[in-house]
Amino acid sequence: MDALIKKIMPPSSYMDKPVTDRPSEAEVEAAVRVLLRWTGDNPDREGLIDTPRRVAKAYLEMFGGYDMCPADELGRTFEEVAGYDDLVIVRDIQFHSHCEHHMVPIIGKAHVGYLPDGKVVGLSKIARVVDIFAHRLQTQEALTAQIAAVIQDVLNPRGVAVMIEAEHMCMAMRGIRKQGSTTLTSTFTGTFKDTPEEQVRFVTMVRGGHIG
Repeated sequence: MDALIKKIMPPSSYMDKPVTDRPSEAEVEAAVRVLLRWTGDNPDREGLIDTPRRVAKAYLEMFGGYDMCPADELGRTFEEVAGYDDLVIVRDIQFHSHCEHHMVPIIGKAHVGYLPDGKVVGLSKIARVVDIFAHRLQTQEALTAQIAAVIQDVLNPRGVAVMIEAEHMCMAMRGIRKQGSTTLTSTFTGTFKDTPEEQVRFVTMVRGGHIG
């Protein structure tokens, strides 16, 4: 397997829970009040009085991926596939994540393909894997590698291909402030990594082109 993938996301960490003990809800709300003051606003004014509570609740939802195991989603497979052993692609999986550097949104879509080796997984499970990893603090490069790694490790297919296209609000809202620019990442394992023609076939199918 690609050494980069193992470095970013070793298999043992699929089961990891949050790396630190979570503070209490009261501590979280107090921290949000400090941030509101840091912006220059008054956390005690009517429009912000309930904001700390809302933010705490929203964070539990937006970062719920830390409490979920993506490998579990791939645990149930199907072997009755009438001999089908060719490329399976789930494309245009919409997701939102948060940049680990500035904690602002990453909004994009993932395309995931794999070459089965006697068994397939429910298509919705692929989307669930994307969501679980996306609901953590991320870089796009790590997110791409993590999705490929867990599918390769759990399903053991002949190969996995992942492509992600996303817009980073850390570029659109601050710094260089370039709205509408997108970042494209991809990673390949197994047959895809060893066979450029399979990479081309994956990309062509993702783009909606015709082969042959």
